[in-house]
Amino acid sequence: MERIDVRGLSCPQPVVVTKKYMDTIGSGEFEIIVDTGTARDNITRLAGNCGWAVANRNDGDDILLTLKK
Repeated sequence: MERIDVRGLSCPQPVVVTKKYMDTIGSGEFEIIVDTGTARDNITRLAGNCGWAVANRNDGDDILLTLKK
């Protein structure tokens, strides 16, 4: 599974990177690594609006978002 690391990026970059990747693959499954609740919430909102399912889990200080369509 592809894993994209957007830790340390300022808003709105995590969302922009995620959207670009979603548009590139169209459907499938991939993981995004974020380090803030704001990035988690914004990416979750984006994914839901675009018809992607999102599951998240904590991994230490990081948050792993799995997006699937």
